[in-house]
Amino acid sequence: MLAGGVLAGLSVLSLLTYGYLSWDSLRLGPGETEATRSGLGENPGAGTPSSQPHIVFILADDQGFRDVGYHGSEIRTPTLDALAAEGVKLENYYVQPMCTPSRSQFITGKYQIHTGLQHSIIRPTQPNCLPLDNVTLPQKLKEVGYSTHMVGKWHLGFYRRECMPTQRGFDTFFGSLLGSGDYYTHFKCDSPGICGYDLYENDNAAWDHDNGIYSTQMYTQKVQQILASHNPRKPIFLYIAYQAVHSPLQAPGKYFEHYRSINNINRRRYAAMLACLDEAINNVTLALKKYGYYENSIIIYSSDNGGQPMAGGSNWPLRGSKGTYWEGGIRAVGFVHSPLLKNKGSVCKELVHITDWFPTLITLAEGQIDEDIQLDGYDIWETISEGRRSPRVDILHNIDPIYTKAKNGSWAAGYGIWNTAIQSAIRVNHWKLLTGNPGYSDWVPPQAFSNVGPNRWHNERVSWSAGKTVWLFNITADPYERVDLSARYPDVVKQLLRRLSQFNKTAVPVRYPPKDPRSNPKLNGGVWGPWFKEDEKKKKSDKNKGVNKQKKNKNKKKAH
Repeated sequence: MLAGGVLAGLSVLSLLTYGYLSWDSLRLGPGETEATRSGLGENPGAGTPSSQPHIVFILADDQGFRDVGYHGSEIRTPTLDALAAEGVKLENYYVQPMCTPSRSQFITGKYQIHTGLQHSIIRPTQPNCLPLDNVTLPQKLKEVGYSTHMVGKWHLGFYRRECMPTQRGFDTFFGSLLGSGDYYTHFKCDSPGICGYDLYENDNAAWDHDNGIYSTQMYTQKVQQILASHNPRKPIFLYIAYQAVHSPLQAPGKYFEHYRSINNINRRRYAAMLACLDEAINNVTLALKKYGYYENSIIIYSSDNGGQPMAGGSNWPLRGSKGTYWEGGIRAVGFVHSPLLKNKGSVCKELVHITDWFPTLITLAEGQIDEDIQLDGYDIWETISEGRRSPRVDILHNIDPIYTKAKNGSWAAGYGIWNTAIQSAIRVNHWKLLTGNPGYSDWVPPQAFSNVGPNRWHNERVSWSAGKTVWLFNITADPYERVDLSARYPDVVKQLLRRLSQFNKTAVPVRYPPKDPRSNPKLNGGVWGPWFKEDEKKKKSDKNKGVNKQKKNKNKKKAH
């Protein structure tokens, strides 16, 4: 045991000294493990392992549907391609169109309408966070003995200390609280003059780590340190939420080597960022093998939403982009890689949604789901591992009652069932219905990235007839949303509108408060962080009580 500890310590030291493990020298071949590889003599997993699997959930940021090698991208992703080929590719997999919604649904297993986060994202200056009465995935895993660690982007609110990752179920947290920031300086300006530092270790600003290291590499080093110091016989949950490939478009110079032929500067930078991310995931996989976790691990890879073409991402041949309810905004790259899978090397075309990870992972971890938790996710492990039918038949993509209303939307257009001015989208079996303003609707082919600047000349557009606020597609037959069937199948439209109406009856009020001036990092030592003080609230309420008492006494005197 002592020797193992020394080896682990040396491994951590070497990681800190030399950066993370090199791509060429340590890349393992298919089926190769830490036990079969020469030079890795230690056996850190000796002893009776836990029956509970190690869970590694990797969330990429803004990766487009096409932006992986096995979807035909010109960007090389050998690690993702290999892991997906040896695992199960999820080819009917859905997330939400933006950062906060996807993250909240992953960690709670609930639709946005059931957490109050159905509009936009949580802004840095908003006194808002994932509601504290929602049980989170790491909290449930801790109940059954898991060590829980988060590395990367939080983006679920931080205005009060209780909202921080370490208060929501994670034993440790290393990463950023906001939605984006500089990859090297970890600095973020929300608006002119409202700027601050955004890198945390647990509940404090991580000034000691401000060494100008590119965040993708820095987060990978942290993951390796966690794995080196943890006992692989005890179950671990690692949530790795990389910042890449979200804007700003930054990458170390060496990753541009294979992409100098891409003229479009945004696409070239994006390609370099994705190449670095692919290498990082290889190094995480190597660490899982080296330190004895791999054989009892489940690795899940997912993007949080579709790509943003103006920032280099591609969703071709899907329609639309990040921030929209077209397929390009919500259909994601995803796969599961694990020695525990029964049907390795397969493709799952069953309906899967990001809310499904909550019940699936808790069940795999031998945990219990409380009866009073109203989940929107399903346990889909047998669907993925054994190729069985998915228990899921529908997905509420969202109902956003405060998004800009469609000018021509009306109750009449919704057959008196639904106001089509409201932005909403729903999937039921093969059918998908959109109402209101679904967002940017172009198809952006690869040729659009052929020039130096953004070129929309290549984009395909459809100019809808005036007043259109309802669309219906058969996604199985028409995954690219080219043929609107709403006029041909009015009965199907009515059926899906009724389902929307049923969901809407269960919605909680939207949480989207105005800016709070106290959020300015200048008032918090130059750091983005919790600014709401419970004591202040108590003092104010006590003061108000005192004022109310005085008023009552005055009124009594007047009455006498």
